[in-house]
Amino acid sequence: EEYAFYGCISLKEVKVPSGVTKIGASAFSNCEGLISITLPEKMNQIGKSAFSVCKSLTDIKIPDGITVIENYAFSYCKQLTHVTVPEGVTSIEYSAFQCCSSLTSVTIPNSVKEIGSSAFEDCNKLADIKIPDGITTIECDTFSCCDQLTHVTIPAGVTFIGSYAFYGCDNLESVTIPDTVTTIGRCAFAQCKNLTDITIPDSVTSIGEYAFDGCKKLTGITIP
Repeated sequence: EEYAFYGCISLKEVKVPSGVTKIGASAFSNCEGLISITLPEKMNQIGKSAFSVCKSLTDIKIPDGITVIENYAFSYCKQLTHVTVPEGVTSIEYSAFQCCSSLTSVTIPNSVKEIGSSAFEDCNKLADIKIPDGITTIECDTFSCCDQLTHVTIPAGVTFIGSYAFYGCDNLESVTIPDTVTTIGRCAFAQCKNLTDITIPDSVTSIGEYAFDGCKKLTGITIP
């Protein structure tokens, strides 16, 4: 149920029995000592903020039955290093992994069609991510302040890159923007201090204010 174990700071290990299908909203939120949790394979829902601020959680296997990773589900899990999102998940909602500051890689299947705003904001060790082919919108702040990203390929089919989408990605050197993108939002690539070159495709009709502000190493840009 909701808030079932909220703030149990001495809880270190949990094994959820088979037969449980849902973890309620904020059920384990603020369990700052929780190191590991085992979830049953037939589980089909992990609620909003279910594991937020579990600062000691190092690893979690998301069950195959999950279709939505809800808002703030794993936000501020600062020791979480790798996440595999199972095939069948269609949506990663806003701030789902925000401030997971030890997260180095995320595996996202092509079943995912939506990644919410701020989903990976401030994941400042995230060095590798493949954006699924079915995504059509990069929402606001989705990857902002992901300091270790060096290259991003935005898949064909994306039409909109939101405000602050890649803001402050200090080590981002190159970005591939497909010719389906029509809009690049405000500050979308601002403060990407190592971005050296970018080609804006002919499909783009709108570039927001300060989109490339503070890109100090940008030596070439092609504008349609």
